Amino acid sequence: MAGRIRREDVEAVRERAHIDEVVGQHVTLKPAGVGSLKGLCPFHDERSPSFHVRPQVGRYHCFGCGEGGDVIDFVQKVDGLGFSEAVEYLAGKVGIQLRYEEGGAPRPGEEPGKRRRLIEAHKVAEEFFREQLGAPEAAAGRAFLSERGFDRTAAADFGVGYAPKGWDPLMRHLRGRGFTEAELTASGLVSQGQRGVYDRFRGRLVWPIREVTGETVGFGARRLYDEDQGPKYLNTPETALYKKSHVLYGIDLAKKDMQRDKRVVVVEGYTDVMAMHLSGVGTAVATCGTAFGSDHARIVRRLVGDSGSSGGVQLASGASVGGEIIFTFDGDAAGQKAALRAFGEDQTFTAQTFVAVEKSGLDPCELRQAKGPDAVRALVAGRTPLYEFVIRSTLETYDLRTAEGRIGALRAAAPVVAGIRDAGLRPEYTRMLTGWLGIDDEEQVRRAVQGATSRQPSRGADPRPVRDERQAPRDERPAPRMPQPDRRDPVAQIERTALEVVLQQPALVPEEFDDLPADAFGAPAYRAVHEAVRAAGGLVVARTLGNATAWVGAVIEEAGENLRPLVTELAVAPLPEDRPDALDGYVKGVVRSLVEMGFTRHIAELRGRLQRMDAEVDPAAYRAAYAELVEVEGRRRTLRESA
Repeated sequence: MAGRIRREDVEAVRERAHIDEVVGQHVTLKPAGVGSLKGLCPFHDERSPSFHVRPQVGRYHCFGCGEGGDVIDFVQKVDGLGFSEAVEYLAGKVGIQLRYEEGGAPRPGEEPGKRRRLIEAHKVAEEFFREQLGAPEAAAGRAFLSERGFDRTAAADFGVGYAPKGWDPLMRHLRGRGFTEAELTASGLVSQGQRGVYDRFRGRLVWPIREVTGETVGFGARRLYDEDQGPKYLNTPETALYKKSHVLYGIDLAKKDMQRDKRVVVVEGYTDVMAMHLSGVGTAVATCGTAFGSDHARIVRRLVGDSGSSGGVQLASGASVGGEIIFTFDGDAAGQKAALRAFGEDQTFTAQTFVAVEKSGLDPCELRQAKGPDAVRALVAGRTPLYEFVIRSTLETYDLRTAEGRIGALRAAAPVVAGIRDAGLRPEYTRMLTGWLGIDDEEQVRRAVQGATSRQPSRGADPRPVRDERQAPRDERPAPRMPQPDRRDPVAQIERTALEVVLQQPALVPEEFDDLPADAFGAPAYRAVHEAVRAAGGLVVARTLGNATAWVGAVIEEAGENLRPLVTELAVAPLPEDRPDALDGYVKGVVRSLVEMGFTRHIAELRGRLQRMDAEVDPAAYRAAYAELVEVEGRRRTLRESA
């Protein structure tokens, strides 16, 4: 297991990776006041922009859906990465060499700094392959695409290229760009044979396989010529970058639609992904030379989301609460076997799982050619719940016209029903199974399912995504947010605005703020934020740190898990005053209003105490309280005069 990334390096990434530039790759941002930008939220559908970014504090917040955090949080959310993966990705972008505690490395078997070189090699290789697709030699490749309904624009959109037939044209090209033989061997772009090192992909049509971030980490290549004795499809071997169980072809293109629609369509090939996307199904992805497994499920769940107990509920309209995972399989025995494997992975999802099967046996690419894009969309729309498909496929192997066949089918199907993760669905599928079997006694079927349930392995494990084990500073499960005060309350609004300016503009805040007592804030949520500000060192530390990013980070470090979203919101919220020349006066006025409100509250308390006291019984205490009242009133008067 690799070591944890050093804390100081994580902080350096937060500081060097400008959040406006990173977010700007996904969201069109426009000015929204002093130091604030806004745009349409990438995490939920909206028509009016409520997604705000404040570069000087390095944080974002959506006032529509509540998503917020720093630049690392954004990359984790938008690209479906773990914490360490997001830090490593950003570090590569800004040129920071990460260090790891206990001698760990970014990836098992990978030297620090090597990953970026391998990524660069794949980038150059992809450009080379794409250029070669236009060469005379690539006529067979262009014909292959054309015969399947893909023009040059489609090929360019999906990065399709051509690997020349020669022994080492790619290797010579990469060496000319400064890459060493050791780097090329480690990348998987070349292979070692008896005659030396040679290009792995030769005379083939090539698809780039990218991570969710869009970085190319491998290739899939399709045989074109009869003399090619290799496999029909040849992929990059296992390398430090490429793990076939961790990649999904098309994930970089599908991720936005997956997040928006809460749906993913899993197909079986590169051309199927292309056909789906070109038919309007932008959530399609494919595995690369392996069956869909638990690591693929983890990637999908990060993007589709985790809906908790509401997952897997299908509405009368056909939509599903909590999202959908749709597998496309052939209707043959191989497709049924694949469906059974998918049924095993179903336990890792909270979304509803489906199967989309084309009755005539056409794959999505063939279906688009034969019947057009509408038929591809109809295939997805006509999906069948995975449970139903697996049960019916199991029954089809038995002769239900005989008693022996019905009993055999019951024994085979009962464990499938018992394996349904949602216990609430099992009785309904038990009833349906009774009808499909043609058995009159539903109680007999129910007993068979119950017996199979008792033999099922425990499903008590938490199905939610697991935080990257290499770096897990916080629990993956979101803590409940602290209730916020009523924004219509004028007193609470003053308290909120004061915290906004303290977090966003600490250099302009008057020193009186640090003199506020612990009970200066009446709203519990704002009082808690004030306590975090004081615990972080107040204005003295804020001005020592020198930048708002580090200051807000220090406050968040002191805040509890359920308070951090509120701190982020306050740090990003647009200020009512958006004129730079008036900002100083505005900040001071806000803080003085809060201080004066505290004086007024204290004066009211002292006057009430004096009314309850008897000057003749305890004259000393009465004089002390009166003197304190005069002193506080004097401080309030001075504050007003200075304003």
